[in-house]
Amino acid sequence: MTHEVTLIPGDGTGPELIEATRRVLEATGVEFEWDEHPAGEDVYEAEGDPFPERTLESIRRTKVGIKGPTTTPVGSGFRSINVQLRKELDLYACLRPCKLYPGVRSHFDQVDIVIVRENTEDLYAGIEFERGSEDNAKLREFLAGMDVEVREDAGISIKPISEFGSDRIVEAAFDYAEKHGRKKVTAAHKANIMKFSDGLFLETARKVAERHPEIEFEDRIIDNLCNQLVSRPEEYDVIVLPNLYGDIVSDLGAGMIGGLGLAPGANIGTQAAMFEATHGSAPKYKGQNKVNPTALMLSGVLMLRHLGEADAADRMEAAIAAVIAEGDKVTYDLKPDRDDPTAVGTSEFADAVIDQMKETK
Repeated sequence: MTHEVTLIPGDGTGPELIEATRRVLEATGVEFEWDEHPAGEDVYEAEGDPFPERTLESIRRTKVGIKGPTTTPVGSGFRSINVQLRKELDLYACLRPCKLYPGVRSHFDQVDIVIVRENTEDLYAGIEFERGSEDNAKLREFLAGMDVEVREDAGISIKPISEFGSDRIVEAAFDYAEKHGRKKVTAAHKANIMKFSDGLFLETARKVAERHPEIEFEDRIIDNLCNQLVSRPEEYDVIVLPNLYGDIVSDLGAGMIGGLGLAPGANIGTQAAMFEATHGSAPKYKGQNKVNPTALMLSGVLMLRHLGEADAADRMEAAIAAVIAEGDKVTYDLKPDRDDPTAVGTSEFADAVIDQMKETK
């Protein structure tokens, strides 16, 4: 069976990473028909739109995409393409496995957790009111009528968390646990302070847990969770969180397993699924054939599993793990000394993974 997949190279180091990942995916023996379309800073400069309609239409048609990193301007310019994509296609569930592979330097002996992050609500919903704007003034006036004073020079963001959104993301976490042999789901929140938003998330999570009595359930206040993750990570399995907390804990988890260069991601929803690395585009390394492609390759593994190609996914992950464990043909960030002259580039790392798959076929 041939799988048609939307391929988005991205910008910065994205095209190098996506090319390396594409070659490894094809080397599994799975047949792909790639429908390549642009997104990111480069197409924004050329066309004035960082996410052209033709790219969105391709994903709607194929329902599966793999994407290289894209740059998001800080403080100005266009909004995050990733956020736009999640909203347009209702990619409400972000899966971010954090697994420590042998050969990776870490302060931890063993980490194997899966973070399930709600993607469409919370502060990332983008409901903002700019300081000094007319809408900001109207909102402050409305709040003042409810005896809530907001400073005149404040920017305002609104944090919506719904029962609907909470139910489906917690259900997704339990569904993942059941399908992948996981034993426990932990819901993270700040319900002790934000009783009507995080409180609703926790209340809903408890109701969903009752539908899955075979999976252990617990909840943790978010700051306590972060403390416990770095002190006893072996106690955690699947963690489900609202949007902002999920973003932060994903990076914490990445740090525990050796860095963002090893952290894959999947965004799955009602209309499509998009697979991408957790890290950014690293534009300062653009064109240098230097950046570690593991995160995007492992995102490709997640894509294979989503497509029902479990055997190919297992072989690809095993080959990546073997190359990392051997430690010879790896990028600079996976060497004990980051200045090690024997470090290989992005493309050569992909070659090593392909060779490993050939040896174990």
